[in-house]
Amino acid sequence: MLKLSVLDQSPIRKDGTAADAVHETIALAKACEEFGYNRYWLAEHHNTTSFAGSTPEVLIARVAAETKRMRIGSGGIMLPHYSPLKVAENFRMLETLYPERIDLAVGRAPGSDQRTAVALQAGPQPWDIETFPQQVALLRHYLEESAGLAQWPADHPYRTVHASPRGPGVPEMWMLASSMSGAVFAAELGLPLSFAHFISPEGGLDAVALYRSRFKPRTPDARPRVAVGIFAIAAPSEDEAEHLCATRNLWVMQLLQGRAGAFPSPEEALAYPYSDADRAQIKAISARSISGNPTVVRDKLASLAAAYGAEDLNILSITYDFAARVRSYELIAEAFRNAPA
Repeated sequence: MLKLSVLDQSPIRKDGTAADAVHETIALAKACEEFGYNRYWLAEHHNTTSFAGSTPEVLIARVAAETKRMRIGSGGIMLPHYSPLKVAENFRMLETLYPERIDLAVGRAPGSDQRTAVALQAGPQPWDIETFPQQVALLRHYLEESAGLAQWPADHPYRTVHASPRGPGVPEMWMLASSMSGAVFAAELGLPLSFAHFISPEGGLDAVALYRSRFKPRTPDARPRVAVGIFAIAAPSEDEAEHLCATRNLWVMQLLQGRAGAFPSPEEALAYPYSDADRAQIKAISARSISGNPTVVRDKLASLAAAYGAEDLNILSITYDFAARVRSYELIAEAFRNAPA
């Protein structure tokens, strides 16, 4: 059965603050739990005026404390920035505080510009794609070893190092991907895959097919599992949904042009002096998302999930008005509950 989940980037709107964005994340998580969503993932971005979510592991702790049922996790932790041991300790602590509710999705995108990526390191280091799968494997081993589910080889240099606090339970690990290489990493490591359709719709179906064909199970019952991240907005009418989408469409265009900032109001976005090239770009951006009345959005989301063979949809919604954002998630959940059998 298809599950609905949330990807929250903690967006900052113009005339708003980062504190507003964080408080809205907490309020939205509480609302989405009431609406019946399955997971709530928090994104990681650095050195930006667009998003407030720089430390998902900290925000996960607060959101998990404010909710009771939903799984709460990272969407994701950009692992090349960090020590696998420290990430394992953060998520061992979260699993200890909120047993069987924590997800750890990891990615290799910088989540920032390259200068910031260097600043996040202990010192200047090469951004080596070849080390990423080794980091993921090491992180998973720390988590499993500290839960008594794995052992270090007798000759391993870290055989006396353990991620604390030790104890039962392991966060559910996922691999984020927006390309073939990410799908291959997920397959080779035997991890569930969350594909970012909202970033790279072209080639997504091929990437997921490759993931399934190359999947290497680590246990006899392991199987390929797929979630899809998609930008979607629902409103009572098509016109209102289109109005709300203008905010993110302009923001994405400006991001692609290297000048993204806080999210504009729909009125500002609609009044923007678009060139013909801009309008063509906006059309392409709009095609990467789903919007409309609740029935239209539900049917398009269900079709997308079926095409991917996905078990979970990670829905990303950004609006200038927070109430409209909450309402969009509510309308989507209601539409799926009321879908004909």
